[in-house]
Amino acid sequence: MAVSARVAPSAFKAEPPEGLEPGSPFGPNLRAFVIYLRSVQGIPLARLSHVLRDLFGLDISEGALVNILDASREPFAMQTSLIKARLLAGTALASDETGMRVGKGNWWLWVFPSRRQCRLHRRQNTAPRRLCMRSSAIGARITGFRTAMAARWAGQRASIRSASRILIRDVQYAIDSGDAVFAPGLKGLLKRACAIGRRRDALTDGTLKIYEADLNRRLDRLMSLIPADQAGVKLQTIIKKVRRHLFVFVTNRDLTATNNGSERALRPCAV
Repeated sequence: MAVSARVAPSAFKAEPPEGLEPGSPFGPNLRAFVIYLRSVQGIPLARLSHVLRDLFGLDISEGALVNILDASREPFAMQTSLIKARLLAGTALASDETGMRVGKGNWWLWVFPSRRQCRLHRRQNTAPRRLCMRSSAIGARITGFRTAMAARWAGQRASIRSASRILIRDVQYAIDSGDAVFAPGLKGLLKRACAIGRRRDALTDGTLKIYEADLNRRLDRLMSLIPADQAGVKLQTIIKKVRRHLFVFVTNRDLTATNNGSERALRPCAV
């Protein structure tokens, strides 16, 4: 009887479909979604793995998620450098900062926004805020920057030529504390200035100069008043220090009336 030998089937390797080239099996949309959920929404890795399984039926390990995040480091660093270059190439720079926890340490988080983008910079809190700002990636370059917007913080005013913004809430605090002489008039003046800022695109440079002169005359009259409360006295002292920067935005079209853009850019990280 003849015995036939069993021949093992040969292996067959097909070409991968377009978009699934050698490398990670996860496409750009999934990678972007993972980066968004982890970095913006702050979902922990273990929970993120469950979310992807429940939503898409995708079994992905925490290690694979870490690899996705790690692979995004270089592209994000390149875009960060481009944003930094665009910020420093302009004539105006806005900034804001807040405290943050990294591990068991206290850090400072700085934001430098532009019209469509913003740059975030963090630095460990091993020095006062002023030194942290000056030694930051952009902060080291903005000393002497032509015009910058910042919150009403003395360290920033000392570090840069700041078009400082007196916050409406500071004025409201003086009103709530009992000052019915200086603070209410200042609040109305600031609202008037902001309204001019909102209409600035429709106004000529000459008209804006007239408005700026009028605002300064109104401020002169307010500064001659004697506040009725200690909070009003303190507010008036602050105004004396920053008044030359108070209405810069009226004629400088590169500046906004407030620093709210920086605060909005910083809010998600603060939350």
